[in-house]
Amino acid sequence: MAPRLELVTGVIILPQRQTALVAKQAAEIDVLTEGKLRLGVGIGWNPVEYEALNEDFRTRGRRVEEQIAVLRALWTTPVVNFSGAAHRIPAAGINPLPVQRPIPVWIGGEAEPVLERTGRLGDGWFPHGRPGDALAARIARVRGHAAAAGRSPEAVGIEGRFNLKDVPEPDWGAEIDRWRALGVTHLGLNTMDAGLPSPTAHIEAIGRFMRVVGETPIRQAGT
Repeated sequence: MAPRLELVTGVIILPQRQTALVAKQAAEIDVLTEGKLRLGVGIGWNPVEYEALNEDFRTRGRRVEEQIAVLRALWTTPVVNFSGAAHRIPAAGINPLPVQRPIPVWIGGEAEPVLERTGRLGDGWFPHGRPGDALAARIARVRGHAAAAGRSPEAVGIEGRFNLKDVPEPDWGAEIDRWRALGVTHLGLNTMDAGLPSPTAHIEAIGRFMRVVGETPIRQAGT
């Protein structure tokens, strides 16, 4: 089976954005890509950004949970009635609805509340770091939180980040094997800070990586 191409945001800082506008923009992208969008979201770490946007940095965790609920309602229901701490939608909706109903919401971040939120609410998680015992423990915590919320741990995808700058070419295959051993479902290739001088060089590096390691994804579509 051929690899499935996707468009993934990794990640947008959702509490800094208007939820209904994000829902509309994501739905349009999902339609244009024929249902191939994964929306990666995070809460950010910089209070200055929140202050500049007249938003409360201290409540961003609670707000993002309500935002995810609002997004999923707008993506799945033509007419939404919602009343929450930060959102009120009186009989309104978006048009067109996305192909995916709802669009998968993946969460980025490392703090324990993020791991709990991901296990309870997320469709997937973007971890940081290279494969090893520390990352394996965090993945186990995410899956444990999923089970505690009554979900299947396998319902939460895991996308590792392969940093090209950290792994010499002879070790590429072994690094991928270490990611597979952790049970990740996706693997993204990061070419930043790898000494590549131009966009063309980044594209060429990605092409070389695929030729060297092969085009078999961590998880093929439909499995």
